[in-house]
Amino acid sequence: MRSSGILMPIFSLPSKYGIGGLTKEAYDFVDFLSDAKQKYWQILPLGPTGYGDSPYQSFSTFAGNPYFIDLDELVKDGLLTEDECARYDASGDDEYIDYERVYFNRFDLLRIAYERSNIRNNNLFCEFIHDNAYWLDDYALFMAVKREFGGKAWIEWDKDIRVRTPEALERYKRELWDEIDFFKFQQYYFSKQWKALKHYANDKGIEIVGDIPIYVAFDSSDAWSHPELFELDNENIPIKVAGCPPDPFAITGQLWGNPLYEWEYHKNTGYDWWVKRIGYCFDLYDVVRIDHFRGFDEYYAIPYGDPTAENGEWKKGPGYDFFATINEKLGAKKIIAEDLGFLTDSVRDLVKQTGYPGMKVLHFAFDSSPHSEYLPHMIGHNSVIYTGTHDNETSRGWYLRNCEEDKRTAKYFDDYTGNDFVDTASMAMIRLAMGSVADTCIIMMQDYLNLGNEARINKPSTLGNNWGWRMDKDALDPLLAEEIANLTYVYGRC
Repeated sequence: MRSSGILMPIFSLPSKYGIGGLTKEAYDFVDFLSDAKQKYWQILPLGPTGYGDSPYQSFSTFAGNPYFIDLDELVKDGLLTEDECARYDASGDDEYIDYERVYFNRFDLLRIAYERSNIRNNNLFCEFIHDNAYWLDDYALFMAVKREFGGKAWIEWDKDIRVRTPEALERYKRELWDEIDFFKFQQYYFSKQWKALKHYANDKGIEIVGDIPIYVAFDSSDAWSHPELFELDNENIPIKVAGCPPDPFAITGQLWGNPLYEWEYHKNTGYDWWVKRIGYCFDLYDVVRIDHFRGFDEYYAIPYGDPTAENGEWKKGPGYDFFATINEKLGAKKIIAEDLGFLTDSVRDLVKQTGYPGMKVLHFAFDSSPHSEYLPHMIGHNSVIYTGTHDNETSRGWYLRNCEEDKRTAKYFDDYTGNDFVDTASMAMIRLAMGSVADTCIIMMQDYLNLGNEARINKPSTLGNNWGWRMDKDALDPLLAEEIANLTYVYGRC
């Protein structure tokens, strides 16, 4: 069935507290999607973020971001007052997130709410921590110890707790029990509010497309609590780390720095950790996009400590055996394979064997030839087509840049679409995607708003000025919803 949706990060929603969250504005966005006759809301990973603010480098692959907790709900529950929220104001810039300001305000408020909550006598909280103990206990302890060591990465902690001796674990659990409960309190409220929002969306006919990064951050509770899952030495130092080789877009490659998986161990355990991880994702989302799908076929391994990704090598991943196990243990699930970038025949074969739809990004379609696999006339039905993703420019920004730097690409786009104005480029790109044969079409919200690169989410391989765009509070115009609904009807995606 033909369908469509909108890509919009939670953090980019407007709110009065400096960052988007599980607030009234999130419910308003669901209403907007419903009015616009959309089926999907695609978001980015929901995990807690640290240095660099990237949702793809989270402190946990299971935990939710406490920044997203709706403070107004805590006021309704009697855990905060409106005056306290105003006193710890973190609103800052209405157009961009000031993460430092949010960090230095949000946890103080959450601490006040926690101390008033008497949370240990809440039966639903006790049920939550019991059901999620397999990840929550390690995460809460990890965060409490991290705070005890002034926020340092776990590899810089004292050796006894770094290597998790039984004595050290017991001592820190005993000494930091209150801080541990504080982090569990945050996860309880995140989970409660997220499930309420998802239920509201599902009742409106909207499905959530979540995003699962293939790798976890080295400075995460996952790597600290389960070093056996990763290629680490006897001191728990990475042997090699993840990234991408050099290409025309990154001449020294991309050095992500994530620890690589010890795939033989995973296979011998029946991919138990992965089954838990993906199963948990389907508790959160209706559809899961697996980031960097290629890494399951082959992954790029860079010597730990190298300053660039130039000296890496390709190594064989788990292949189809991994997905056969997931299907056997979890059943058939709605999964999107992020198969972008340079693809080998073996990657293409793996995507085909799984049956998962791959991704087609129109911004990649006009810089080569009429035979580009990303052009609408070259793609197949079992695809998810995008104008661009969170790693791309906006369509208006893409067109403007090419008009100035690569006129041949801009001309090809104009010839292909009949476009000839900057102001109409975004809509021309949207119409291409909506009119394609791809079963699913996802459009960036910035493109519907016709915004330039000031609204770009992320520029890969750069630090700073990423993950910060905020949508204007008046952007969700009923006339825009009507226009999107009409496009959806015209192109048979209702």
